[in-house]
Amino acid sequence: MNNIDFSKYADLISQMAVEFGGKIAAGLAILILGFWIVGMIMGVIRRRLESQDLSPSLKPFILGMTKMLLRVLVVISALGALGIEMTSFVAILGSVGFAIGLALSGTLQNFAGGVMILFFKPYKVGDWIEAQGYSGAVNEIGIFNTVLTTGDNKAIIIPNENMWKGSLVNYSRMGTRRVDWVFGIAYGDDYDHAKATLQRYLDEDPRIKKDPETFIGLVELADSSVNIAVRGWVDGADYWGVFFDMNEKVYKNFDKEGLSIPYPQMDVHVHKSATAADA
Repeated sequence: MNNIDFSKYADLISQMAVEFGGKIAAGLAILILGFWIVGMIMGVIRRRLESQDLSPSLKPFILGMTKMLLRVLVVISALGALGIEMTSFVAILGSVGFAIGLALSGTLQNFAGGVMILFFKPYKVGDWIEAQGYSGAVNEIGIFNTVLTTGDNKAIIIPNENMWKGSLVNYSRMGTRRVDWVFGIAYGDDYDHAKATLQRYLDEDPRIKKDPETFIGLVELADSSVNIAVRGWVDGADYWGVFFDMNEKVYKNFDKEGLSIPYPQMDVHVHKSATAADA
């Protein structure tokens, strides 16, 4: 058997070990140093977020996404130091991301809507809003959907894409609300007395604010009634209590004030013809 000369292979192996050992060491150094720098950056971002008035749901999301992206960059840099061709790797990663994006297009739109809602805050937890044909208190603002609780305690789950793109009414944002009533009195009733009576009812309720001033005016001469518009400002939480109490007070006391609440009626006049009268 011929003797194999291993000396020439030993030089080649040692050369490859030095070359790849250096690349491995460089890759490990990039990983260690990169993750350490990522930790420092995340600490700065975390302190900045804590000083900002952001939704509690948004802060962990921002931290998690930022940390993941920074670590991906570190890993890509480390793989590049090992001599791995990154162009193909990035192209494959982009293709996979594009395919996933197409498959989850609706979910991603809800996700984008949730981020916009958490950033710009058109409403917050506890607000009473009306959106997408539903009204209720905001119980939860998630990344993908918003949960409303209706007055009869139903949970309404609405995708954030619709909440962000569609119009909505926020009844709680301004703090105060105007309560509107329309009360009818009969033709022939004393309008000035009715107006003074309604003003007294408004003044007697401490929940109705003096500023802005209340308003009372004749809004319509209807078929069966003289309609009076009444407006007053209250805190948002007092809206329905004031609305119902005023209706009840008017119903119970208008007759005591000599005022009547009319209802639709029709007067029928019968005219006898001359022929019928002669007969």
